[in-house]
Amino acid sequence: MIWLLPAIKVVTILVVLLNLPIGLIWLERRLLAGFQDRYGPNRVGPLGLLQPLADALKLMMKEDWLPPFADRYVFIIAPCIVVVTVLLAFGTIPFTAHIRIADFNVGLLFFLGMASLGVYSIVLAGWSSNSKYSLVGGLRAAAQMISYELPMGLSVVGVVMLAGSFRLGDIVAAQRSLWFCISQPVGLAIFLTATLAEVRRIPFDLPEADSELVSGYHTEYSSMKFALFYLGEYLDLVLIGCMATVLFLGGWQGPWLPGLFWFALKAGAVIVFFMLVRGVLPRFRFDQLMNFGWKVLMPISLLNILVTGCFALLSR
Repeated sequence: MIWLLPAIKVVTILVVLLNLPIGLIWLERRLLAGFQDRYGPNRVGPLGLLQPLADALKLMMKEDWLPPFADRYVFIIAPCIVVVTVLLAFGTIPFTAHIRIADFNVGLLFFLGMASLGVYSIVLAGWSSNSKYSLVGGLRAAAQMISYELPMGLSVVGVVMLAGSFRLGDIVAAQRSLWFCISQPVGLAIFLTATLAEVRRIPFDLPEADSELVSGYHTEYSSMKFALFYLGEYLDLVLIGCMATVLFLGGWQGPWLPGLFWFALKAGAVIVFFMLVRGVLPRFRFDQLMNFGWKVLMPISLLNILVTGCFALLSR
């Protein structure tokens, strides 16, 4: 029965994660509606709470069309990859000192590895659709995600220097006296910017730019295959909120109330920030996107590592 407790943790976390996007979709629509001075969902159920369920039911009832010109097996596998890689990345997140699935000594590296594998889903979806719009979206996604993975990885080097470990639990423990968002504000800003590009949300939604590419890499997708891409995007959003909490906001640490409450509050604040950014900033041009990643974020992230290293040496 030694496997029973880990199995219960895995099932519980999976159930919560797979249902959380339903609430986040409603929250984002209401927030953006208030931000843009309109109503938002308010008809289906009280305060429109049942609208995401109605949308999910509509997606399930739509025809699951497989384009005759597509590469059948790759077309089907592509949307599954993004969900699987994100769920695997959640396996390393320490929600509290006791609520976690696995405690890897290289947990941060495992997260970065799973984040880098997510690009395969987008690229394979664009290529296998055999559509010019999807192909361009897939190529944009490959260039964008590879470019922004570098500053994202470099942004957490300062955290590793100060914590002295790749284990996520040790990183949280190192923030008992001072959160890394205070000592690493530049690293936090770069991490949030790069991860915003990694999850392909406005203003970095170039791979699915509807005004240029119809819907980009998922133009040919429908029904549950499209729903998997949608699910993956919101799971990515939750994952980034959790990782920002662990790396920069002290994890579950906080006064008086239970650690899980503080973790959820901090992660929720990051998620709401990402949602509000969507209502404020316009979409970049693709050349602006690449220039910003290589010519702005990369030099600043390298400079941040240099300054952090000097500070760590002087404080010994």
